[in-house]
Amino acid sequence: MTKKMLLLVAVLLISAGALSAQTPGNPTAGGHWVPISAAFGMAIASSLCGLAQGKAIAAAVEGMARNPGAAKAIQLAMLIGLAFIESLALYTLLIVFVFAK
Repeated sequence: MTKKMLLLVAVLLISAGALSAQTPGNPTAGGHWVPISAAFGMAIASSLCGLAQGKAIAAAVEGMARNPGAAKAIQLAMLIGLAFIESLALYTLLIVFVFAK
């Protein structure tokens, strides 16, 4: 149920920016909603990336504690995974700056 709710909120936030886009004939129609929806999108992306990073680090530390011999391989995989997770937040930040002019 919560996954469906999060998906619904994400779709609504994405569509809010698209539906309030400025048109050539009326440049101020709904333009004030774009920064607000961009801020909500960035807040959601940052919080979920933070949760994902915490879960990844916890799993990696637990794996290193169970098998100290594989600590280097686990650490490398964790760092690569953290870079991918952080890139999602950075892409969201880029989208916020592009659409919320």
